[in-house]
Amino acid sequence: MICALSALAACGGPRGYNPSGGYGGGAVLFATGPINSACLAAGRKQASRARCGCIQAVADRELSASDQRRGVQVFKDPHILQQARQSDRASDNAFWAAWKAYGNTAQTLCSAA
Repeated sequence: MICALSALAACGGPRGYNPSGGYGGGAVLFATGPINSACLAAGRKQASRARCGCIQAVADRELSASDQRRGVQVFKDPHILQQARQSDRASDNAFWAAWKAYGNTAQTLCSAA
């Protein structure tokens, strides 16, 4: 399914991040990295600097570096998620589960208020 990618594409402006471990009022949720770059390069209408920075900040908290590198490919070819979801390989199933959870979190934290 492409629901996780859709969740990321639909992310809204940034929300605050509380360094004590929660999200809410405070510093802007933003980061740069491979997911941010792939998000901006994908050219989707909903992509913005703030939105892509927000989903990178969530990726930094939710995904391993290797899952982020693999996730970059998802922006280039969303079918990768469907292949991982349907795969019998444990590594693909783990990526699918991590990406799906990440997408849900990013949608919640990065959607417009």
